[in-house]
Amino acid sequence: MNFTIKAIRTENDYDSALTRLNAILDTNEGTEDEVEVLSILIEKYEEEFYPIDKPSPVEAIKFRMEQGGLFQKDLIPYIGNRSKVSEILSGKRNLTLKMIRALHRHLGIPAEVLLQEQQYGHFSEMNDIEFERFPLTEMVKNGAFKLFHIDNIKDRAEEAIRFLISKIDGPSAIPEGLFRKSTSSRLNSKIDYYALAGWSLQLLAEASEVSNVKPYIAENINNNFLQGLISLSTMKDGPALAVEYLANHGIIFKIVPHLKNSYLDGAAFITHLGQPVIGLTLRYDRVDNFWFTLVHEIGHILYHLEKGCFIVDDMTLKGSDSDTEKELEADVYAEEALLPKDFDLHWNNSLTKNDILQYAASNNVHPAIVAGRVQHLLRNYRLFSNLVGRGEVKQCFPDIFSV
Repeated sequence: MNFTIKAIRTENDYDSALTRLNAILDTNEGTEDEVEVLSILIEKYEEEFYPIDKPSPVEAIKFRMEQGGLFQKDLIPYIGNRSKVSEILSGKRNLTLKMIRALHRHLGIPAEVLLQEQQYGHFSEMNDIEFERFPLTEMVKNGAFKLFHIDNIKDRAEEAIRFLISKIDGPSAIPEGLFRKSTSSRLNSKIDYYALAGWSLQLLAEASEVSNVKPYIAENINNNFLQGLISLSTMKDGPALAVEYLANHGIIFKIVPHLKNSYLDGAAFITHLGQPVIGLTLRYDRVDNFWFTLVHEIGHILYHLEKGCFIVDDMTLKGSDSDTEKELEADVYAEEALLPKDFDLHWNNSLTKNDILQYAASNNVHPAIVAGRVQHLLRNYRLFSNLVGRGEVKQCFPDIFSV
């Protein structure tokens, strides 16, 4: 039989295509390409002229129960307790992704049916992530899930995290290695990687909503840029002014509160689109810590990061034996940007508060930066502790911190 593949426009075309497809399947005539093309043409015609609605998720579950002789109690391993099963079957509760995955895997209900009207992304992505391990309650307090309905957040862990991921352009936009131990970051050995990932996803989600950022040009991050940025430290609201200053130079800068067991002070990301993002936690609310960590992260962006990469920092580990070359380079970058290379006030055995104030004024920096450097070099953190600006940075971000 001679058959010419063509667009299906009439019932006769449709019947002929069906006949040819069945003949190929019955006799092994034809080619795989012919089967594929015929299947696509037939499916397209059926979708237009013989539309059949998929059953709702609840209808599909009930059909599978009837088909397999299952009772509500048999769904408990996949949905939860008896109350949740009842609420799902009565339409009072939505399926969570954890439930969907279990029903698909163990009862064979098609994923595309269970996922109808759900904005969760591809069903098979990120199967190795234990969503319940994220510090969800703490993230809620930090405002991570704005515009997401957060009732029963612990029962909806996967939806909540996928909500953040959807805001950063989906799983493909997650920085490589975010859910794995990084060898290029300054990390505490006791870190909870799910706390790290949760904080990072909130940072990137919030960064994705920033619109007033000029194009980033690495060549513009030069000495003039640094002098302008660091001069802001002399102002009471300097940390807040730094947000706009960096945006005008193509760098998104956000404050995201610290999460327990993340041991983070700051982080630098280059998104998959090439957008630089810096985040600080203000775990230690000190002016000197703020400016050093911020400039340290700028150093990472300039010298150590490519698209889709990130570095995170626990600055209490500065100078430890585990420091990498990248961390040491970023330290030097920050030190030389904030204060002259020949800084030597710490050798003055009779150093006074007035000496620090005068040195800061002559170098157009906040006195906390000078006092903090003296403390660090002498390893004496009680010395001039009233000059490091303790408790002054969070006041610049009242929308984030209630101080």
